[in-house]
Amino acid sequence: MSQTMEDLRFRAQMNLEPVAFGLVLLATLAFTGCTANRMKAAKPNVTVPPSWSSGGEGLLTTSSEDLSKWWQRLGDSTLLSLVEQALKNNPDLRTARSRLREARAQRNLAAANRFPTLTASVSSSGSKTSGSATTNSLSESFDASWEPDVFGAKRKALEAASADARATEAELHNTQVSLVAEVASNYVALRSFQSRVEIARKNEASQSETLQLTEWRAQAGLVSSVDVEQAHTNLEQTRAGIPSLEASVAQTGYQLAILLGHTPGALKQQLAKTEPVPSLPDTVTVGIPADTLRQRPDVRAAEQKIIAETARLRQAETARYPSFSLSGSLGIEQLTNAVASGTSGAATGGTAKVASFSGSVLQTLFDRGRIRAQIAVQNAVQEQAVISYESTVRTALKDVEDALVSLVKSRERLASLNKAAESARNAALLARNRYTAGVADFQTVLDTERTVLTIEDSVAQTQADRASALIQLYKALGGGWSPDATTAVANNQGSHS
Repeated sequence: MSQTMEDLRFRAQMNLEPVAFGLVLLATLAFTGCTANRMKAAKPNVTVPPSWSSGGEGLLTTSSEDLSKWWQRLGDSTLLSLVEQALKNNPDLRTARSRLREARAQRNLAAANRFPTLTASVSSSGSKTSGSATTNSLSESFDASWEPDVFGAKRKALEAASADARATEAELHNTQVSLVAEVASNYVALRSFQSRVEIARKNEASQSETLQLTEWRAQAGLVSSVDVEQAHTNLEQTRAGIPSLEASVAQTGYQLAILLGHTPGALKQQLAKTEPVPSLPDTVTVGIPADTLRQRPDVRAAEQKIIAETARLRQAETARYPSFSLSGSLGIEQLTNAVASGTSGAATGGTAKVASFSGSVLQTLFDRGRIRAQIAVQNAVQEQAVISYESTVRTALKDVEDALVSLVKSRERLASLNKAAESARNAALLARNRYTAGVADFQTVLDTERTVLTIEDSVAQTQADRASALIQLYKALGGGWSPDATTAVANNQGSHS
């Protein structure tokens, strides 16, 4: 061949009779069938344990339970109202719904690409010569074109787009799961800060009484002014911790307002009244690890991404094969000639019909490895999706194990702290009585009062930690979404757009 082979492409595009077109097709299929090899797609390799390693006898059960609205089990009407508002107004959730509508539109576009295209056109023109002859023409035509999906490229594109839509829907569910958990966690934190403020104020009142007691005894000459100064120091230290707790209450309320799609401070009146941390159910249903993986929307999304990238890998492989196109047109042209002479004239005209059909074949014979490189690129992308899925599964299992151990150990810690708080309060009362009777020094009173404040504050924090652990457990189990309800919301959002 005289022409250089560098970047040479042979493109056969011609109008063919059906027999000739069939011969070219058979020859091309025979050629490409011998040269194309199917790339091996990666598959996930992850082991799911049969049960959870954490304990929790008497607290955890493995029976099946609907976790779509787990926050109702906490029995807090305010929390229920906050969650419902967040599910309607949260900006991240609204964005996720918009992405789902986009993905579904992309899927519909991929489905439409598999069908022929039909267009119609009408044109009119007129002309007049110097001899007063007028020519008018009217043309109508219908054109059709179609690229037969012989090797499944468009079918694989539709499969990938469908998997993308399902992955986007799962990501919407995952956003909802995270949102509900974040709202509940912030609500628990706010109630915990409020409880700690009350504890600090109660201890402030008790320490104020102790300060007054030392002042009376100092005035009576029973103790030195050192006791008064120590009591005053203890009181002011307790008071100094209250503003920071109150700031945390306000800031957590601001964060809740943002999660609900409001401006900071919008929930101030609704959350102003101090309420306890929501009570926890006696038992928690955890199921088995396999059930958790089926429930987790992030695992579902990762799985659908594997399907999408595998379909794109097969689509990339079809570039090795020829592509075909068929087109046809049907046209009608009406021609009118008018000749004017004086006050009389004559008109002649006619109608012409034109029909045509054509088919073409396009095959790349040499591209210096571009198609092979593109297939290798997509194969690596598909492998990355598999690795991401394996990582997501392991992270999901770890999330559950972390939440389980936190829930179990926080329960044990809370039981011990409650006993310690009761003993500390009794010790503080005894120390004050003994100090009043003059049989104990003031340092003992200070130590016991500080211990009461520290332990009661730890009890409040541990109660919040235990509630947060339960929230994280429900989140790790994939609770907080309902496929029917979430899909209906997305459809409704799309119908109003």
